[in-house]
Amino acid sequence: MLTIHVCIGSACHLKGAYNVINGLQSIINEYNVGDQVTVNAAFCLGECAKGVCVKIDDGDVRSVNEENMRAFFDQAVMPKIDR
Repeated sequence: MLTIHVCIGSACHLKGAYNVINGLQSIINEYNVGDQVTVNAAFCLGECAKGVCVKIDDGDVRSVNEENMRAFFDQAVMPKIDR
């Protein structure tokens, strides 16, 4: 099971963290991979300047927003899923 951690700290909250969480959850449902991927809220991932900070398991912190979340999911999450 992959876990996508989305920061909901104040800086990321102001940049749309809840929209990213909801969008990623929608993509997970659309791709029918809810049994392999989960989205969890997290407090401060330590890179507040990046915008909505997101990381997969213990991976690198990435900047994700509503415009690039599908590309993030397709490029960073889908290759890690057993299909």
